Amino acid sequence: MSGFARTIQRNERLEDPLGRYIDMIAAAADQMTELLETLALAGRVEGGRFDPPLVEVDTLEVARAAAEKVDGVRADGEGAVVESDREVVTRSLAAFALCARRHGRVPEVTLSVSGRTIQIAPIGDAGKVIVGEDLKDLGAAVATRAIGALGGSATVEGDALRVLL
Repeated sequence: MSGFARTIQRNERLEDPLGRYIDMIAAAADQMTELLETLALAGRVEGGRFDPPLVEVDTLEVARAAAEKVDGVRADGEGAVVESDREVVTRSLAAFALCARRHGRVPEVTLSVSGRTIQIAPIGDAGKVIVGEDLKDLGAAVATRAIGALGGSATVEGDALRVLL
């Protein structure tokens, strides 16, 4: 489905509403892929089969990559180099930020990086949802477990989430 929609997008100039429908199919395929990747990560972590490829990662670089994935999110600060799984950390930070935007009902979120620590704020009233105590957001619940499996932590402190890598 995704390949078919992408091929049409690439090769055809379609008028509305057909062009919009193809765009919707492509977006839905992307969402389905993201969901399947999240479920696969959750399965590996919960099943004790999470064996991440550890590489040197700059915390500010992954925070910026995560911020690019979510509207209304920016990253700033000064990073540090840590050994971690770049993709899982980026995905997790993006999931936390999206959860804060969605369930905390905040218009903007900042990922403030200070060495190995990334503070995500404001989170509004989404604290319990972000750390998986109130299971309303699969992405954030999996992100909390994945960060823990990488040897880090994600804790709510007031109106912020503190992620330590």
